[in-house]
Amino acid sequence: GQIVFNFGLLYVGFAVSLVLVAIWLGLWFAERLSKPVGRLAGAAQRVGAGDLDVQVPEEQGDDEIAMVGRFFNQMTRQLKGQREALLANNRQIEERRRLFDSVLSSVTSGVIGLDADARVAFLNPSARDILVLPEGEGQGMALAEAVPEFVPLFERMNATGRETIQGEVKLTRGRAMENLLVRLASRRGADGSREGVVIAFDDVTDLVSAQRMAAWGDVARRIAHEIKNPLTPIQLSAEQ
Repeated sequence: GQIVFNFGLLYVGFAVSLVLVAIWLGLWFAERLSKPVGRLAGAAQRVGAGDLDVQVPEEQGDDEIAMVGRFFNQMTRQLKGQREALLANNRQIEERRRLFDSVLSSVTSGVIGLDADARVAFLNPSARDILVLPEGEGQGMALAEAVPEFVPLFERMNATGRETIQGEVKLTRGRAMENLLVRLASRRGADGSREGVVIAFDDVTDLVSAQRMAAWGDVARRIAHEIKNPLTPIQLSAEQ
């Protein structure tokens, strides 16, 4: 009985020791697995908050945890590079937009940009002054609604398939009639497709009036010359 008791006690001690060792090994493996996962979870949370400079320590080896850490660091580096490229492109676009707005605001000619659906995409201040359009009106409207006088020239351009077209348009606003010299040019994209049309126009009312006055002055001089020629011999005969 004593031998059996000692053997049982030894067996119980060995079993308890084996269980404790198994528990310790399980905790060690669990900590080894959960610690990198915890770091990845914290790093992912920081990335979600916008911090793309975060990097996790890369584990040695080719197991899944080490590969996930390396892929995570590679992903954050790529995201950071893409974000910097997007920010640089946005800065360039903003600088070009400001330059474009300053140029359009400084020119005296009216400029209207149409999109592919023939709707007004932008107008410069000179265009609003010439067309007598209030601030905020015309943007997003169809060309037939904003400036119906330009529609025949626009349709002629589409019918002929020309890239540019120019013509004189008479515009009536209130009781005043103005003569506009209008030029239309197609706007092409990188793939060659037509993205819209740019319309540039100037008020040439004073120029037309000056030309008419010059023409009538020339006519008056010719009439005076024709009248004077028959009177010259009559005057000489009378003097003689």
